[in-house]
Amino acid sequence: MDAFAALGEPRRRDILRLVSAGELSVGEIARRFDVTRPAISQHLRVMKEAGLVTERRDGTKRLYRARPETIAELRAYLDGFWDESLRSLKSAAEREERQRRARPGRRREGH
Repeated sequence: MDAFAALGEPRRRDILRLVSAGELSVGEIARRFDVTRPAISQHLRVMKEAGLVTERRDGTKRLYRARPETIAELRAYLDGFWDESLRSLKSAAEREERQRRARPGRRREGH
């Protein structure tokens, strides 16, 4: 499953924020939500399959934490959209400025 698809569920985004701050057990995560532990376990399974979290066993506990490398990849991917949007905005602003300067009969501001 794709990481973006896994993050389409708002609760999973909230869980990811929690486990980004540090390693937590299913019980510790579940206490912060009004859903059952099995429901949280299901969310974590989807997130693990998507590469968003890692699981470590400590006795009978399963501890989860975010995978920073996957989060960095997602951010880099999204930053590419932001960079493209900024380039488009810059081009539009420069084009508007050239058109404004080319208009005859307009006084320059401040004169």
